[in-house]
Amino acid sequence: MSLPITLWGHDSGPSAWKVAMLPEELNVPYTFKLIDFPDMKKEAYKSINPNGRVPAIKDPNTGITLWESGTIIKYLVETYDKQHNISFAPGSKEKYKAKQWLFYDVTCQSPYFGQAVWFNLYHAEKLPSAVERYVNEIRRVSGVLDRVFKDKEFLVGDEISYADAAFVTWDLIIPLFSERINLEADFGWSA
Repeated sequence: MSLPITLWGHDSGPSAWKVAMLPEELNVPYTFKLIDFPDMKKEAYKSINPNGRVPAIKDPNTGITLWESGTIIKYLVETYDKQHNISFAPGSKEKYKAKQWLFYDVTCQSPYFGQAVWFNLYHAEKLPSAVERYVNEIRRVSGVLDRVFKDKEFLVGDEISYADAAFVTWDLIIPLFSERINLEADFGWSA
């Protein structure tokens, strides 16, 4: 029996919640520790993640502490998904396709969606051009996904994988931009 992994996240931080989906799917015990934004910048947490952001994990079973959602997802899959329930066999085309989609999430979806949220809700100065730029990127990223899902139900293979899970939580924030983005009208699907 594994000891529980500790996962740090914020209640409104989609990247930590996408990581949390994996131990749930893999039946790996974990503890979710909520951390407020100001506490992320304090030394106690920065000793875990020097970037002062979420998510981060500490795995007592292997003695490793990691941060950055893509790295954590790959670690959880490689360490705890030996039966390939949400991943793919080594050397298979699907393994590389899943990695491709994870990288697309961490280099396109997550940063653009995160910046759209920041400039729309938290930035002290209202900058409509910044909001519009990142909302347009949400549309572009969603359009790429829409083209893929016209022909199939999952990003890779015939069942859900970690690649699909990486996209779910960010798509759930799109209603924050309901006056600017209508996935139903634009693509025929909803978050």
